[in-house]
Amino acid sequence: MGALSIFVFFSVAATSILAEKVVVCNYETKSHLREGQAKFDLNALEPALQYCTHLIYGYAAIDENTLKLVPLNEQFDVIRDNYRHVTDLKRKYPRLKVLLSVGGNEDISGEDNEKNLKYRQLLETSTHRLAFVNSAHTLIKGFGFDGIDLAWEFPETKPKKIKSGFGAFWSGLKHKIAGESVIDENAEQHREQFTSLVKELKGAFRPDNLLISLTVLPNVNSTVYYDPRALAPHLDLIVLHAFDFYTPERNKKLADFPSPLYELIDRRNDENVDSWVKYWTSNGAPANKVVLGIPTYGRTWKLDSDTSSIDSIPLTDLEGPGDPGPFTKQAGLLSYPEICTKVEQPPGVKGGSSPTQFKKITDATKRRGPYAYRLPDENDEGGIWIGYEDPESATNKAAYVKSKGLGGIAVDDLTLDDFKGVCGHNKFAILKAAVSVL
Repeated sequence: MGALSIFVFFSVAATSILAEKVVVCNYETKSHLREGQAKFDLNALEPALQYCTHLIYGYAAIDENTLKLVPLNEQFDVIRDNYRHVTDLKRKYPRLKVLLSVGGNEDISGEDNEKNLKYRQLLETSTHRLAFVNSAHTLIKGFGFDGIDLAWEFPETKPKKIKSGFGAFWSGLKHKIAGESVIDENAEQHREQFTSLVKELKGAFRPDNLLISLTVLPNVNSTVYYDPRALAPHLDLIVLHAFDFYTPERNKKLADFPSPLYELIDRRNDENVDSWVKYWTSNGAPANKVVLGIPTYGRTWKLDSDTSSIDSIPLTDLEGPGDPGPFTKQAGLLSYPEICTKVEQPPGVKGGSSPTQFKKITDATKRRGPYAYRLPDENDEGGIWIGYEDPESATNKAAYVKSKGLGGIAVDDLTLDDFKGVCGHNKFAILKAAVSVL
């Protein structure tokens, strides 16, 4: 075989491999409510679509009375016709598949363990499942979506508590003997019923070649609610949101890495990306259907007034969520551009903090992700710790996807990536960094 032939062969092979990797882009539509620089509309969305194979529109809801699929924000989604505006983008990007996602921890009612009760009630009878399936088919087909994403709101695991000494020993012993405390007494039945729902959806969707993806939400125990071997034949994609293991809402006094790639010392063994991937792929899910979620934001905690140094992670005795950012305006959460302007102060960016106020710690291990912090000032104010994702850690995760033969990546979400390019990179820095590895 000549040199030119070899070059052509490998070029075609590389193109084929790239074509097999999916790039799922989550589009959180509540971002249209943000103001000023943070407002995200379809003009902001379009530059990302050249990199996306799938766009997940978040979110739809389940009606509490009928248990049918309905728009979460009818005024925006239907009356202002955003459903149709988004699905019409396929004319300009013909390879793009647009899925409507249900749940996503955005369809919330009730408190604590009851907040997502309707997601379990729907599963419990074939009549309720049929009503959901029929309504889903009507809504998906009617607005030109290519399928549905099930970001099912199963109960979350209980957050880790801070223990030391005898308390830590007793807690560990108790869990070894009795296991985790019961969150859902009917979990085994709900696991089987969810498999039935997916099978019934596939039966209804198959004649129209509509897709079904599953998004496993953060802190939902896959071993409790999902049977990979039974689900996989009926799913086109399995998206693992293996992040937010620690958040200031769940862990007010405890700060830790939100999305480590591999297991870290003295953490639960399921609090990392690798353990989630191993569960699904070792229990019957084909690796090429498993898609790894990559967040585009960070979690923040206020440092205690007594904090004088950051010796090790995790940190304890904190003061809860960090202050809201100027764009996202949500305590404990900062978008990537909000973080980069604090930590790196790109040239030409006005209004950010001086980079000397923050110390950024990169991830030389490629296991845990970066973090940054600012110690409290002389008035014991302004202390903050940030665990986050950046373009470098996103490339590490994309490289992991390639090495494990996974189906691709899922960026969650586009509206919190640097969609204006303020960080000194091109627009959508995290999305582009991850795609470049694929």
